[in-house]
Amino acid sequence: MKYTWHLAGRTDCIEHRKSGKRWAFSLAILLSVLTVAVEPGRVAPAAVKLRNICRVAGQEDLTLQGLGLVTGLKGTGDGPSALPTIRALATAMELMGNPVGTNLSAELRDAKNVALVVVTARVPPTGARRGDRLSCYVSAISAKSLAGGRLFLTPLTGPIPSRNPMVVALAEGPITLDSPDNLTSGRIFEGCRLIHDVAMPVAPEGRITLLLHNNYAGFHVAQEVANAINAELAIINNNQPLARALDQVAIEVLVPAVYRDDPVNFLSQVLEVEIIEPQLGPAVVIHERSGTIVLGGEVEIGPVVVTHKNMVIEAGPNAGIPGFAAVDSRQSQNPRLKGLVEALNAVRVPPEDIVDIIKAIDRQGKLYGRLIIE
Repeated sequence: MKYTWHLAGRTDCIEHRKSGKRWAFSLAILLSVLTVAVEPGRVAPAAVKLRNICRVAGQEDLTLQGLGLVTGLKGTGDGPSALPTIRALATAMELMGNPVGTNLSAELRDAKNVALVVVTARVPPTGARRGDRLSCYVSAISAKSLAGGRLFLTPLTGPIPSRNPMVVALAEGPITLDSPDNLTSGRIFEGCRLIHDVAMPVAPEGRITLLLHNNYAGFHVAQEVANAINAELAIINNNQPLARALDQVAIEVLVPAVYRDDPVNFLSQVLEVEIIEPQLGPAVVIHERSGTIVLGGEVEIGPVVVTHKNMVIEAGPNAGIPGFAAVDSRQSQNPRLKGLVEALNAVRVPPEDIVDIIKAIDRQGKLYGRLIIE
């Protein structure tokens, strides 16, 4: 007895010389495996938790800032002609009990080892507590180099000192340069120490505002989020709606009375609510600094002619006519951006030029997908 079947374009033969029943049993198992592989069951739509597609308003990064002095430079500071530096140095000396006379330029004319710098530190969205240490970043204003310098004790305030001048942290320490090619900026590892707590309330006025990430923002998604929260949690509010979509980004959620004194518990439940994962559609992500281009989905482009130096590439119904290079002959009406990028790479177009070409196509309205530049 001989059986023959085709699998992935290959013909195999198996000749049976033993019991017919045993062969029938083996063949049944084989066919069942093939059936599962070829005709899989329906896959349920993927679900995503709200914590993965949105954030809580108010729980964002916060930048602390201040003006400080770097000392210990080897003659590469601002020099006596930099009056803001001289005034800052005079103020620092006065605070340390060594005031300078009225003739600042004369008394501090040899201060070449001091530089006025901008100091910043980033508080993460989770906030920071008194005594926590953060890394801070130092940038020179006019100094030639910060190599070998040390930041003098510098008070840091919030991002708008005129509205809230309270000192939140103190920064000081030796500076590590970013790179040998950049001598005017650096960082101090854990050089910033908090002297006050920095934290935002979770539910001001008894309400929580969820903000969709940019990739998911849209009226339809915002309404789906509100509907899911109401369907899942309205029972704890006497079946009254808790959430409503304010726009394509923000969803406002009322904290029910039973959780008014425990908003964190309620928020944790809200962020665990699931919705069907939104379909983002095709997108192009460009990292300009590295020249990396990431294509998500089948990004299409409209009819367009790209000229670059002595080269012409056409995409569209007429692609491939004499004098032009076809981008994607398989899809003449809506060619893929991938085909255009491959064609440009084939003729060794630099990455920065490819990025400029994609931007130009988007400005013409011929890029059928979202363009995200990072």
